[in-house]
Amino acid sequence: MKKTNYLLQAAIIAAIYAALTIFLAPFSYGVAQIRASEALTVLPFFTPAAIPGLFIGCLIANIMSPVGILDIVIGSLSTLVAAVLSYYLRHKPILVPLPPVIINGITVGWMLVAIYGVPMPLWTSMASVALGQFIACYVIGYPLLRYLRKYAHVFF
Repeated sequence: MKKTNYLLQAAIIAAIYAALTIFLAPFSYGVAQIRASEALTVLPFFTPAAIPGLFIGCLIANIMSPVGILDIVIGSLSTLVAAVLSYYLRHKPILVPLPPVIINGITVGWMLVAIYGVPMPLWTSMASVALGQFIACYVIGYPLLRYLRKYAHVFF
């Protein structure tokens, strides 16, 4: 039963992440992105099933990315690393949204400039991606974490 719940939670998280990202595609890709689905990166606070769920959801969403194969690989692996770190920070809820902000700010910001040749300074690209991540993870995600905490027994 526990394994079934784990798989079901991971699958639901992956589906919601991918659907939100693809549905909101104009805001989900590029230098000035606010990927609303990144608000879900607080879910490792509640369940380790969020780790593969976020990774698979990001992988599916990045397949639809106009950026290409490296976004599929680097972007998805960045989400995986951030989800694992968020899980380890679950004892300090205010820090749970931080790893996606830092990791994606660095990796996606670097990828956009170094690999895809976005004509801006590296630090500007990283800051732009990190700002979008901050909005998604702290402005949307952290209130989501606080709300779900009241009802965690129902969902997780």
